[in-house]
Amino acid sequence: MTTILVTGGTGTLGRHVTERLRADGHGVRVLSRHARPYGVDLRAGGPDLDAALAGVPTVVHCASSTRGGDEEAAGHLIAAAERAGVQHLVYISVVGVDRIPFGYYRTKYAVEQRIERSGLGFTILRTTQFHDLLVSLFENLSRPPVLPLPARVSDQPVEVTEVAARLAELALAAPAGRVPDMGGPEVRSLDSLARAYLHATGRRRPVAPLPLFGATYRAFRAGDHLTPERAVGKGTFEEHLARRFG
Repeated sequence: MTTILVTGGTGTLGRHVTERLRADGHGVRVLSRHARPYGVDLRAGGPDLDAALAGVPTVVHCASSTRGGDEEAAGHLIAAAERAGVQHLVYISVVGVDRIPFGYYRTKYAVEQRIERSGLGFTILRTTQFHDLLVSLFENLSRPPVLPLPARVSDQPVEVTEVAARLAELALAAPAGRVPDMGGPEVRSLDSLARAYLHATGRRRPVAPLPLFGATYRAFRAGDHLTPERAVGKGTFEEHLARRFG
């Protein structure tokens, strides 16, 4: 039985990675700010992080925040992993982080580069956006009487449990470097995905595509966040909505 540490192990992705590894009979240490006994803020590091990593051969790094601090957190994790003799660091990233000049994506790419330069054995998986993220986006955008959307932008959402299964598989294998991207089964317009959400939730809103400006919008409109040649996910957005909203 292998002991694996999962950072962000109580989050949207990390909890599914944890469940999958435990179901397969592996020991899991869950690290997050509020987890016990491994309650650690990666942005601060410190002796508690060293204690959490002691004797752990593999780390799956799922912790992330749109509020910043990911690069600093990765630095502390990498340094502690080196001290602990960790053999394999698995990192979840996002398709397009090297092409889209969006702040969060730039930070994810910087973390990738830190891991690649660390000297640790590593595996990096980039995926498209989770279904859950689109649901949260549409929930916020549908609060006004009209649902605004960036015009001429598509997405390729993927089921988070499928990503968790892939990460668990990678964690149990040898370090593989940057592995092929993982995308959802369909490339869809944001308009069609928003209408599917409205139908599933019984909300009635006109959808208003809005043309935007800037390099980030151009990159999303060009599909730099998509990977249609790696549409390996199975679960569709409608299937996710049906499970979530009945």
